[in-house]
Amino acid sequence: MSPLPTRMVDRWQNREEPGPGQGTLYWHILVGDQPEARDLANTAQKRLAGFQGLHMTPPEWLHITTLVVGPSEESTADQQQEMLSAASELLAPLPPVNVTLSRILYHPEAIAVSVELTEPLRRLRNAVHTATRKVTGREGHTEGSMQWTPHMTLAYSEREQPAQPLVTALGRVLPTTEFTINQVTLVDQRGPERLWKWRPVGHVTLKYL
Repeated sequence: MSPLPTRMVDRWQNREEPGPGQGTLYWHILVGDQPEARDLANTAQKRLAGFQGLHMTPPEWLHITTLVVGPSEESTADQQQEMLSAASELLAPLPPVNVTLSRILYHPEAIAVSVELTEPLRRLRNAVHTATRKVTGREGHTEGSMQWTPHMTLAYSEREQPAQPLVTALGRVLPTTEFTINQVTLVDQRGPERLWKWRPVGHVTLKYL
């Protein structure tokens, strides 16, 4: 089990975010269309509903952040399409990935659920990273300073408060949920993160059988 934070903090208090008309380009695995993912998130969010200072991830935008490409304005529409094409070629040998969700991850800024079967997801991430570097010349990066850990965020913290009551309400594990990941999406997130003004640029489908 990962160590627990003692306190939650405001994720956005000192976070630099895009201004009006600006955006951030991400590679995301969007899972909001997976009934199993939505049911798990709904179960967790109901347990947390009585707490103030939590911003819940909308069901339609449940996701696994895979790579932060950078400011949207630093890549052209043609480059974005080239990234999708390059990622499609690199991912052609990778079959759809069966994943398991159960273990809760607590971070001072957020509450998430770990996405297990890490190695195939790392290969997926390596492919979009390579495609991004090939087309833009930039590396992209992981959110925060931690090593990339596949996860689906359930709620973001908007205030300081003790973490233990949240842990007591939600627990350390949820009923095991399984589903199949079959695509990764290039997403243009417009404006501040919590406004959820997301525009999918295109998808890369894992077709190998």
